[in-house]
Amino acid sequence: MNECTAAGAPPGRRCRNPAHGLFCDSAVCTQSLSSAPPPLPPLAAGGRVRAGLPRRGPTLRRRRGRGRSRGRGHIACPARAGARAGPTCGPAEPGRAEPGRGEPGRGPPTPVMGPAAGSVTARYLVYFQYLGTDFNGVAAVRGCQRAVGVQNYLEEAAKRLNSVVPVKFTISSRTDAGVHALCNAAHLDVQRRSGQPPFSPEVLAEALNAHLKHPAIRILQAFRVPSDFHARHAATSRTYLYRLVTGCHQPDQLSVFERNRCWALRAGCLDVDAMREAAQHLLGTHDFSAFQSAGSPATSSVRTLRRASVSPDPGSPFVLAQENRLQFWNLEFESQSFLYRQVRRMTSVLVAVGLGALMPAQVKVILESRDPLGRHQARVAPAHGLFLKSVLYGSLGGNPASVQWEGKETSGWPKNLQLETSKPKTGGLE
Repeated sequence: MNECTAAGAPPGRRCRNPAHGLFCDSAVCTQSLSSAPPPLPPLAAGGRVRAGLPRRGPTLRRRRGRGRSRGRGHIACPARAGARAGPTCGPAEPGRAEPGRGEPGRGPPTPVMGPAAGSVTARYLVYFQYLGTDFNGVAAVRGCQRAVGVQNYLEEAAKRLNSVVPVKFTISSRTDAGVHALCNAAHLDVQRRSGQPPFSPEVLAEALNAHLKHPAIRILQAFRVPSDFHARHAATSRTYLYRLVTGCHQPDQLSVFERNRCWALRAGCLDVDAMREAAQHLLGTHDFSAFQSAGSPATSSVRTLRRASVSPDPGSPFVLAQENRLQFWNLEFESQSFLYRQVRRMTSVLVAVGLGALMPAQVKVILESRDPLGRHQARVAPAHGLFLKSVLYGSLGGNPASVQWEGKETSGWPKNLQLETSKPKTGGLE
């Protein structure tokens, strides 16, 4: 009888493994575990060796508890459950699985999906802008091929960062279909593999822009932030801009470059003073239920409106000189947060005041009614005239830091929000 000389079995000792009893003359018992084992003979149903196969040696003995294949190219070493376990061909340390093998009697280990050991997760705050005409809002649309959100394109571009964990964007301000953004914000986590340093904010912004597949989306800038920073909850101020144009009697009288960028009114003028008087009734902390559309996830309809302004726009650069009959107007609203379609409903009511359909005092009555189904407040201004203008953050890590995009280059950003260097900054943005 041949003796097993596999790794882990002492020389001169007989192998008591039942599976090795079938092939004691083969290379299974004389080959190191580091070498590739030879192919196994065909097995019939139930894992038994087919009858009639040529024996591998004259000393073949059948034993109870024949071993079965427990993996790709490996023979199970432990004895059957309930039987007294004999010496195995694995490592001498009990209770430990052999490298490349699973637990004793259980085959190869199942790969465990999770964060790579030693990998570093970095959280970033990114600012981005988009024209909302082609999108079903900023939020991602799942499971629908025809509708798509801005977030879908952002996360598709983030796949090229090769993060260990798929990158998800947490959007600061959700905008509806057709609504634009001069500056929206989101945070994301990027987990690089072990030994790879985190991306610098500059590299992250450049990489996302390089892989964005829609020309109407652009990354403005990125910053490293603490791991507990939340782009939606940490925002202290949001400003929306609504653009109007008067004197446009026909749709084709508006420049093609301004279409889907403003609400074109046939009226030749607006009573701006009356609109400003009406806007004063909306300022402060109120229950804005009358200006909330159905489907809002907010648990409370109380909001604080800090600013509501109506001002003439100096003029669009896309309007020719001979089209001086057109007059553009800007309505701006600032608050920490808004209800669903609150800005568009307030805009509709203020426009009704400017056109003479409502008196300024009636706006206060509408606000106090808390009725979202009233005649005037139920009207919603078109989405294509609305822009998310800015998102502000008051304090990050103890140092005051506010970020606002005003259409300027990076030199216009606040000095206390410089791009991250190789060493993290203390007491502020990393």
